[in-house]
Amino acid sequence: MPEFRKEKDSLGEIKVPAEAYYGAQTQRAVDNFHVSRHTAHPGFIWAGAVIKRAAAKVNADLGLLPKDHADAIQQAAAEIMDGGLADQFVVDVYQAGAGTSHNMNLNEVIANRALEILGKPRGDYDTIHPNDHVNMSQSTNDVIPTSLRIFALKESVALLDILDDVEKGFRAKSEEFDHILKSARTHLQDAVPIRLGQEFGAYAEAIKRGCEKIAQIREPLNEIGLGGSAAGTGLNVHPKYRQRVADTLAEITGFPIKPANDYFWAMQSLAPFVDFSAALRNLAIELSRIMNDLRLLSSGPTTGLSEIALPPVQPGSSIMPGKVNPVMAEMMNMVCFSLIGFHESIAWAAAAGQLELNVMMPLVGYAMGEQITIMTGGLRAFLEKCLRDIKPNEDSCRTYLEKSLGLVTALNPIIGYASAAEVAKEAQASGRSIKEIILEKGYLNEDQITEILDPGPLTEPGIPKK
Repeated sequence: MPEFRKEKDSLGEIKVPAEAYYGAQTQRAVDNFHVSRHTAHPGFIWAGAVIKRAAAKVNADLGLLPKDHADAIQQAAAEIMDGGLADQFVVDVYQAGAGTSHNMNLNEVIANRALEILGKPRGDYDTIHPNDHVNMSQSTNDVIPTSLRIFALKESVALLDILDDVEKGFRAKSEEFDHILKSARTHLQDAVPIRLGQEFGAYAEAIKRGCEKIAQIREPLNEIGLGGSAAGTGLNVHPKYRQRVADTLAEITGFPIKPANDYFWAMQSLAPFVDFSAALRNLAIELSRIMNDLRLLSSGPTTGLSEIALPPVQPGSSIMPGKVNPVMAEMMNMVCFSLIGFHESIAWAAAAGQLELNVMMPLVGYAMGEQITIMTGGLRAFLEKCLRDIKPNEDSCRTYLEKSLGLVTALNPIIGYASAAEVAKEAQASGRSIKEIILEKGYLNEDQITEILDPGPLTEPGIPKK
């Protein structure tokens, strides 16, 4: 086999590796965009192949595409959906605006694989052409935003599953730790009694609400503008194509895909992706806060709070023997920071749209794919390597609670805020216990103070009485 074959596009001839399934326009993109080491996310490739498969079927049903051509295109697209020809998607994610290079990479790979299925040589575009046949009734301008929608729908399924598992993990710890009394902290200072289980229950609730928001914000992604063609008008698209291709995509993917109410909006606006990314960013903010709590609660083990112990998964220092660090929580912090940064890229890309098209879609696809991938992978690792094996340190919790000046809050309804504040100040200055000072001042007797300052009832609604 020769090393190269010659192909021709509207700019002229260009050499393409003989064994490549891609063609001239992909080769030009490879030559032009030596920018990063990143190429399209497998899920984004999958979404594009779904579209090509559905379009070929509908175009054949409408009598626009010969059945043998359509069958070969659908088979090639299905192979790509199954992970085939993955090494043929070679265009850098930082590429020509709108994603034309990526769309043509898909068109050319599918065309050449379809030719092979029909027993024709690669590059025999008189039989199956990347533009005329694979891209029939389509434009990059409606293929890429539709791909982004299907991509996000597919990839976020695993994210929602792992979020559900993480929520259940925190709920399980909440129940396991519910009997453990400790001191709450506000402003990082002593506060009223709380149960360790209540803290972990709040983490579970934060995850639940974030998961619900992502599920809610996914719904508009089912509305697609495929069939809008170059500007939303539907030029060169059969009048029945829009509904039929949406129905076919729904059948293939299992998602409730439907035509857009306004095809011009679907092409101009990237707002659905900003909303989706914002839901991920908001969850990342909550998760980062929770990770900070876990790192603080596990600090020590001898000079910090040490109220919980995170499982040791690797040595923590190259110089300090025996040191173990909260590495899984640290990893999740970094995942969250990175995800928040990707949201900024998506927001700025969405704001850069002009007139009938936003050409920054390749960046949105890359950033959104990274968001979903690192959040899913990070949470899975955190659940398996950390959350399930968190242990409480009941002795530390009890010791801090017994020393906490926050217990004096229970005296407010009995002796008043001012007197209770004096008790707290004297206890802190003298080093004596709150109980000693209350008894000395005659506010309560031994039995009364034991009952009122019992921390268990103080972790539920109620007003202490003398």
